Amino acid sequence: MKRILIALVMLATVQAAYAQKSPEAVRKSVDAAKAAAENPKKNTKVATWTKLASVYMDAYDAPVGNLLINTPKMQLEQFGMYKQPLAVEQVEIDGAYFRKEIHADKALYFDGNDVLRIIEVTKPVYEDALAEALAAYVKAAEVDVKGSKIADIKGGMSLIAQKYYLAGMDQYSLGDKAKAAGLVAKAAAATETAPLSAPDTLYTYYAGLLYQMSGDNANAKTYLEKCLDINYYEHTGNVYPNLADAYFALNEEAKAVETLEAGFVKFPENASILVGLINHYLAKEGGEEKLLALIGKAKATMPDNASIYSVEGDVYKRLKDYEKAEAAYREGIAIAPNAPHPYLSLGGYFLDLGSEFFTKAQDTMDDNEYMALMKEYEAMYIKSLEPLEKAVSLMADDSVQPNKADIVNTLKSVYFNLRNIAPEYMDKYNYYNDWLNK
Repeated sequence: MKRILIALVMLATVQAAYAQKSPEAVRKSVDAAKAAAENPKKNTKVATWTKLASVYMDAYDAPVGNLLINTPKMQLEQFGMYKQPLAVEQVEIDGAYFRKEIHADKALYFDGNDVLRIIEVTKPVYEDALAEALAAYVKAAEVDVKGSKIADIKGGMSLIAQKYYLAGMDQYSLGDKAKAAGLVAKAAAATETAPLSAPDTLYTYYAGLLYQMSGDNANAKTYLEKCLDINYYEHTGNVYPNLADAYFALNEEAKAVETLEAGFVKFPENASILVGLINHYLAKEGGEEKLLALIGKAKATMPDNASIYSVEGDVYKRLKDYEKAEAAYREGIAIAPNAPHPYLSLGGYFLDLGSEFFTKAQDTMDDNEYMALMKEYEAMYIKSLEPLEKAVSLMADDSVQPNKADIVNTLKSVYFNLRNIAPEYMDKYNYYNDWLNK
């Protein structure tokens, strides 16, 4: 019975989509709604303007018709939602191959499993039907003096913003980041428009990020600054390094550094912020002291934040002050002995040092030096085992931040590299290999 119900729900969904109007029918509906909006006897009614907004949104959807993203082609054919293309070609997008089917008003992109992944509208019914729909909703709010339909109007405006955003993501998938940025910016603008007046942090952030990816740092700066104005930092604080990169690109170095420092205070564990500060300060005379002073302030403000000590260790490692680096990592463990991250920082530190010794060993032509470097390499790898295994012991099997399987895989690789030193190392390799394959 459950399977039948699921099938009926799917059929109802498909049938509902199948009821959409053709572009020709939509044009007639738009013309009729526009005529009503120009009629003095009707243009003071809320329904006149919401109807105009609705038919413009129908016009926006018309080229897509009944097609549903992520639907197998066989299913599209089964429910009559698919027509034969005018032409077909193979295209590559970001390393993935698609079959591009060209139709009169759109292009359809099917992946290797014959699933529809992207719909690109090439001939819209109106150039920007969503903008017309948004304007109609604004007018509807103006004439709705009692506010009786304000919830419906806001809902329609939110839907317009969502459609702009999804269109932007389609363009991003197609590789046109500039066009994607413009569409997502329109999504952000729609949410800011009265009476909705509810700026969407996601749209604002992605507009800035996409502008940055397209090389338009001036617009990236505008949207990323707006994120900070509305107290949106992206959950790990990435707005700060993104905005700093835009400032650097626009030769606004002082603002860039100020932004990174402000971000570091709030998100000391953000690697991009740290890298930005390191790259800036360590390139300048006396920069090390400024960077360490900033870390000192963060430690004074958040003495129980173990992540700051991992950052301090990373800086000392960069300065090749290995004694202080290890001490900082261990201080982080002392502060948070039951959290995996400080142990991962220490274990990763030993692995990095071991890799440096290994690289030097491969470059030397002196046999004695080679053997000495390889012993150092092995010693560092052995030191990494205890903290990494402690981290794994503190992580749930389904842990994803960090991913426990990734850390186990690292341990497996380390034990494999050390397998000739002692039999127990090969036993541990087999243990972790079995864990990964269970």
